Amino acid sequence: MLETRLFLYIVIVFSAVIHEYSHGWMAYRLGDSTAKDAGRLTLNPLAHIDPIGTVILPLFLLLTGGIFLGWAKPVPYNPYNLEDKKYGSLKVAIAGPGSNFILAIIFGLGARFLSQASISPAFIEGLLLVTYVNIFLGLFNLLPVPPLDGSKVFADLFPNQWRTFLKTGFLGIIIAIFIAMTLLPPIAQFIFRLIVGKGVII
Repeated sequence: MLETRLFLYIVIVFSAVIHEYSHGWMAYRLGDSTAKDAGRLTLNPLAHIDPIGTVILPLFLLLTGGIFLGWAKPVPYNPYNLEDKKYGSLKVAIAGPGSNFILAIIFGLGARFLSQASISPAFIEGLLLVTYVNIFLGLFNLLPVPPLDGSKVFADLFPNQWRTFLKTGFLGIIIAIFIAMTLLPPIAQFIFRLIVGKGVII
């Protein structure tokens, strides 16, 4: 249905905005004001929208094929300004996916407990959709492939192996897409059911 696809689009944009804001917030907490100075330390979606990656491409794909592919503008930060020189970049990188998992827990537990009350099924379904989308976004962004956040985490934890991994080039992106289509859905479903309960499906 058109309404469902448009709602999915809104959920993904909302989740992406929280994701990018969290990167900037963590960097700011660690002493870097680059995102704030650039006007990106805000929850205003307009500050994070990429015309092609956030509007044109995802809407076209959702309305024509029912799939989603897109991106928001990355929040800038200067790793040299971070107070934590050793793990600062890792903390900034993981803040984005971490925010998605926090959203998933909040909305998922909300759906789990509100489903026992006299709440509109459509409202519960909306909460469940937000939950699943954020679980999937969190997992996908943790894949160690540039420009995903997982690549920065992997680079900080395993710098020597990271140099070797970079040689895969475009192949790494293909592998990430393959993993997203095959391995991530069952993992996301498992985490989803842990949060909302085994009796709930989406």
